[in-house]
Amino acid sequence: MDEYLVPTAFGEDEFIEKKSRFIGRIWPVETEEAALEKIQEMKKRHYDATHNCWAYIIRDGAVRFSDDGEPGGTAGMPMLQVLQREGLYNVVCVVTRYFGGILLGAGGLVRAYAKGAKIAVDAAGKSMKRVWTVLYLPCPYPFYERVKLEISAFGGILRSTDFGAEVEMEVLFPEGQVSAFLEKLTDLSSGTVEGMETGQEYRAFPIDRETT
Repeated sequence: MDEYLVPTAFGEDEFIEKKSRFIGRIWPVETEEAALEKIQEMKKRHYDATHNCWAYIIRDGAVRFSDDGEPGGTAGMPMLQVLQREGLYNVVCVVTRYFGGILLGAGGLVRAYAKGAKIAVDAAGKSMKRVWTVLYLPCPYPFYERVKLEISAFGGILRSTDFGAEVEMEVLFPEGQVSAFLEKLTDLSSGTVEGMETGQEYRAFPIDRETT
């Protein structure tokens, strides 16, 4: 199955540029229809805004953007380029502008709308959708910190940790990485630490933070 990045969740942030207020918002969506619904929702909520510019990318589907009245190429395209640079799919972004009375110029608009998209991406976080192998990993306390480092080194994500008689971890690894990780685990612990595969999941999971 394919792997690709999606927004982890809804994200929102805003800033002021020369008295204009810019509000960036981003959502994960599965279809073009869902993307258009979010855009219309923002246009209704911010009917009094000067502009509601947008861009979306649907995997194996449409890629669209709109300047919504701003000079051509100064809003929707810079937003789309941010989404593309971030590697995101199944994503829609809307940047709302309340004009503050001071013109920004074409270059200033490009920078402002790109910033609006980027801060929304940062607020939402990114998740990788791929096949993950689930590993149950009991670990004696003396090995815990070293094992955590190896999990990260092999691209794993620590989904849960239970501190009991020993540390019991549930870890997700990209498909194909488990064998190499378990070999490394055997070497560093002289066979003391062993993991057990408990299944596979095809899902999106945050790549920018641990879940414990």
